[in-house]
Amino acid sequence: MFTIRQIADALGVEAQGDLELTVTGASEPQDAGPEHLAMAMAPKYAEHLAEGNAQAAMLWEGADWQALGLRAAIFAPRPRMAMSGLTAMLDPGQGFDGGIHPSAVIHATAELGTEVSVGPFCVIGPRARIGDGSVIGPQCFIGADVVIGRAAQLREMVSIGARATIGDRFRAQPGARVGGDGFSYVTPEVSGVENARKSLGDQGEAKAQSWVRIHSLGAVTIGDDVELGSNCTIDNGTIRDTVIGSGSKLDNLVHVGHNTRVGNDCLLCGQTGISGSVDIGNNVVLGGQCGVADNLFIGDGVVAGGGTKILSNVPAGRVIMGYPAVKMDTHTEMYKAQRRLPRLMRDIELLKKAVFK
Repeated sequence: MFTIRQIADALGVEAQGDLELTVTGASEPQDAGPEHLAMAMAPKYAEHLAEGNAQAAMLWEGADWQALGLRAAIFAPRPRMAMSGLTAMLDPGQGFDGGIHPSAVIHATAELGTEVSVGPFCVIGPRARIGDGSVIGPQCFIGADVVIGRAAQLREMVSIGARATIGDRFRAQPGARVGGDGFSYVTPEVSGVENARKSLGDQGEAKAQSWVRIHSLGAVTIGDDVELGSNCTIDNGTIRDTVIGSGSKLDNLVHVGHNTRVGNDCLLCGQTGISGSVDIGNNVVLGGQCGVADNLFIGDGVVAGGGTKILSNVPAGRVIMGYPAVKMDTHTEMYKAQRRLPRLMRDIELLKKAVFK
């Protein structure tokens, strides 16, 4: 439970009205009760305040809160940023018990920092080190020689493979997998895939062969303040480590292949797949279901729209879209032209009839 004053002070924003009014949670305007802070940070949302019973709301700057029938209001100059701070204040957490659960299996050589919580049926391998204040949820696995920094938050059934190194404030959602072997195989002789890649279409005289595993000798290195979504997977490197830079966030079902290096403060959105040995710069955003072919370079600050398939290097700062990826404005023009094709074909047919009549 927080007063309007406490919330406004914590967020560093202005508030007006009854600042001692208390709220227990946040709600959309139409669903809000008297105990809620309604999220009405634009006029189109405020229209629904009358459908609920909110006494206080978070509004846009300059909003007439009294005309909206409220007792108090918080004004957010940057609404989503304010929502970030508010949700952090109101987050009730997962309710995991503290301490070490008796069913956890912790190797005698593992080192746990102060106030580390380990949930039921966890396994922590030899020489693993876990930083102070970390929470290891139920059924997690942490392999041999893993290093995890301070204040990690691992949800249920997260697995961290051997020798991974992870920085402070790591957060992983249910089912995230770090440190699986890379998808790396070779044939005894030149394969049809190799020939097709060189010729862009012809497999040549290659014969059918069995695939031979290339083992992953590298591990995974993850920086500080990295977050992984549910069922996100990061493969070990073949020789060097696969790397995820500090501040990067990977959404649900994102896959990062072996040897890939992701820079700092990147966003990789849901179902994006990164092949092996890709170098991604800092502050790159890849929209949902993007795909990146292997051995490519993506420069700093690149933004790729959802569904983009990147088959060649991308220079820094470029905004791209499509399959294959091109500049987003070019893709838009191509799409418009494609939509015009049926009409163009009809015009051509009419023209042919007129000419050859």
